[in-house]
Amino acid sequence: MPAVAEVVEHGVEFTHPVTFLVGDNGSGKSTLVEAIAEGFKLDARGGRAARKAGNADTTKTALGEVLRLETTAKGARMLAGPRLKKKGFFLRAETAFSMTENLGGVPGYWDENTAEMSHGEGFLAVFRSMFRDPGFYVMDEPESALSFTACLQLVALMHELGEAGAQVVCATHSPILASTPGADIIEVGEHGLRRVKWSDLQLVDHWRRYLDNPGAYLRHLTDS
Repeated sequence: MPAVAEVVEHGVEFTHPVTFLVGDNGSGKSTLVEAIAEGFKLDARGGRAARKAGNADTTKTALGEVLRLETTAKGARMLAGPRLKKKGFFLRAETAFSMTENLGGVPGYWDENTAEMSHGEGFLAVFRSMFRDPGFYVMDEPESALSFTACLQLVALMHELGEAGAQVVCATHSPILASTPGADIIEVGEHGLRRVKWSDLQLVDHWRRYLDNPGAYLRHLTDS
């Protein structure tokens, strides 16, 4: 994948508190966020920082094996410090639903019984409980269970985290999440990586045109 090859060869620098990787399926954005999470010693399956080693999956992805993070001084102190000082969370699309079903009430996670909530409510409970302190937060398509209103709540939370000194890296298909004020947006595709304004995203352009005239797209997919 061009985006992965570019990161391996040249790296990528996060210059803002909140960064979005936006791209189509198969572009490599999920591969990148997974390896980035691993670089900060977050479990590749998803979960919080400071998990006991016996409870974490130490197997790394191919990219995670070669990717190394150059952290700020604050980030380096967090990584080198005591286990309970490590603040961060990786919300991985493939395991997020299972987490909401099984980790409610588990010490170190959230108090609510998210197994009894809708997926969207469960996700918001996870965000409110686990995305609070300055730390390193990585998300892979968190919008998968969220309504329009819930996406706006997540936008507010990510903005608050950035203002409080956290670092957020999020892979998304959502034009709503990508509109988070002050966020850096990296478009991922056959071109590799490129920084763009929200208004110049291909994703935003397609949504605008589709909502304005769905038939222009649907006529290629249906007989009508």
